[in-house]
Amino acid sequence: MSTGPGADSAPVHKPTLKTRERGETFSSLRIRNYRLFFTGAIVSNTGTWMARITQDWLVLSLTGSAAAVGVTTALQFLPMLLFGLYGGVIADRYPKRNLLLFSQAALGLCGLALAALTLSGHIQVWHVYLIAFLLGMVTVVDNPARQAYVAEMVGPGQLRNAVSLNSANFQSARLVGPAVAGVLIAGVGSGWAFLLNGLSFLAPLVSLLLMRTSELHKVERAPRGKGQLREGLRYVAGRPDLIWPIVLVGFIGTFGFNFPIWLTAFSGDVFHVGAGTYGFLNTLMAAGSLVGALAAARRGSTRLRMLVLAAAVFGVLEIAAALSPAFWLFALLLVPIGMIGLTVNITANSAVQMATDPAMRGRVMSLYMMVFAGGTPIGAPLLGWVTDTYGARAGFATGGVISLAAAVVVGLVLARVGGLKVAWGWRHGHPQVRFVARERLATAA
Repeated sequence: MSTGPGADSAPVHKPTLKTRERGETFSSLRIRNYRLFFTGAIVSNTGTWMARITQDWLVLSLTGSAAAVGVTTALQFLPMLLFGLYGGVIADRYPKRNLLLFSQAALGLCGLALAALTLSGHIQVWHVYLIAFLLGMVTVVDNPARQAYVAEMVGPGQLRNAVSLNSANFQSARLVGPAVAGVLIAGVGSGWAFLLNGLSFLAPLVSLLLMRTSELHKVERAPRGKGQLREGLRYVAGRPDLIWPIVLVGFIGTFGFNFPIWLTAFSGDVFHVGAGTYGFLNTLMAAGSLVGALAAARRGSTRLRMLVLAAAVFGVLEIAAALSPAFWLFALLLVPIGMIGLTVNITANSAVQMATDPAMRGRVMSLYMMVFAGGTPIGAPLLGWVTDTYGARAGFATGGVISLAAAVVVGLVLARVGGLKVAWGWRHGHPQVRFVARERLATAA
């Protein structure tokens, strides 16, 4: 791990960032503080997924426009694109536990405000737009603070496992939240789903208050001063082992993760199935994502070559799904797409965190989230236009082709930086492609 902003001595040629031996899937839950954090998060994540589904349904009910739903999503992600880096500066400067107490309370209040407006019958679409934007502004601080705080709770030895379990937590809630939201919308109305979401943030607030600060891994906070944003950008720019994984995740997040657009288009225009089947497709992808997160939790190391390979496979699977002639084949492919997509995200997230100095982690992770989630307002309209103009298959395939191309280019760049070269050969009668050191090739020659 480097010790200064320049990080000139960073061992970028090494493909493995060792975290712990391969072991138990839930090993980081032995740590009391993280166990509290995990428990609170699964409650609030379930509420968040309930609110996402209910929010889209409410906007569609108010306007009758799918474009209005897209505007709501864009407004929620736009603050991350515009202000994400500043959130990282704040996360590095102030105690992360205090920031999370503020941000989780603010997220809960936004949910309660939406519930009050809906239950009182005064809700208008501009209210939803405004609250979506406010949620995005809070997330600007909450996201980097929450990501960096995991390292303070578990330490470097369990960081990869904890990052994987965070993703498993989120995907588990994704399986439950929409189903609960559907029951509530049909049974008692959208307002009650928003109310439960707002109240769900009491769980992470209580968990944060119950934590023992004496058991946290101490991290030196960045002092208040000028130029901290530029310092973070220079730090990443001087580290190929940071910038290229972030670039790869940026392309995949912007162009390869537009599943609401594609699944809607395939359900309605290609296979002509109903809303229930559309929900089933989302469940298949969520199940695959959960499997991917749990599998990642068992791995003991983070390899950049695994990131590149997973990104390439992700692109190939999306292209295959786009060309699927039958519904059953399309549906089955969503499971590995969800699994490999989560593998890309977790591998990149843990690799970047493990390679970053603790004092810079908030700024680096804010950049990571900015390119991953902040690209949605750019990629979604572009891929939506391709889908509307040329069809669902062309739109899905475009996302896959861009993801595959990004994986190939970033893989070649990392190989060049690390002094590696592509070697072709045969093993057990099968062709094999691998990266080996240039010196090794010269010796063999």
